[in-house]
Amino acid sequence: MFLFRWIRRTITVIVLIALIAPGYAVSQVWRAANNPIVRQGDVIVVLGTAQLNGRPGEALEARLKEAKRIFDLGYAPTIITVGAGAPGDRTTEAASGKYWLRMNGIPSKKITAIEEGRDTLTSTKAYAAVMKKRYVSDVIIVTDPYHCKRAMTMANDQGVVSTCSPVQDGPNTISASSYKYLLREAGAYLVHITVGRRGIQVSDHLPGADILTKVMP
Repeated sequence: MFLFRWIRRTITVIVLIALIAPGYAVSQVWRAANNPIVRQGDVIVVLGTAQLNGRPGEALEARLKEAKRIFDLGYAPTIITVGAGAPGDRTTEAASGKYWLRMNGIPSKKITAIEEGRDTLTSTKAYAAVMKKRYVSDVIIVTDPYHCKRAMTMANDQGVVSTCSPVQDGPNTISASSYKYLLREAGAYLVHITVGRRGIQVSDHLPGADILTKVMP
């Protein structure tokens, strides 16, 4: 009898967690996207996304525009672009981002291109390592609104203090994004805080997935 009650209670707890956890993740992602807090930082980081032969795609250009906007407002003195290239690319997301910023008035000496990372975690580890070498710790992450929560969480896990300045235009603003992006990011965030922090890494770069043509971080 005791064993039966224990099994029933265990199953009940598992079911409750399975029901509550996704809702919690969705609420956290939604809240971060809709209530961004941006404060002064040591560096602005532009997370990479698709580029074509050195020309930023729509999503990346929107991130670069936002980075330039807050740089011009004096939120941070330097910008880091981050992101590797896809197989066959002649350049990288980071390099194309740096070129765009230079062509739009940001001095080259104020920009660092880190040509690493085809997923959020790898990119985060790369720029966090550079920040630590510079002895700076406050980062303003520029990315899509629904990507903010996971990007900030990963940054904090790497020992840097983060805020997020989401894009103001482009294909991945809140008004332009579909619910699929919210659910995808909620799922990725939940995976990170449950198994990712325990060393089981699941890349968010999934070649061939239709949603990634629009929202791949």
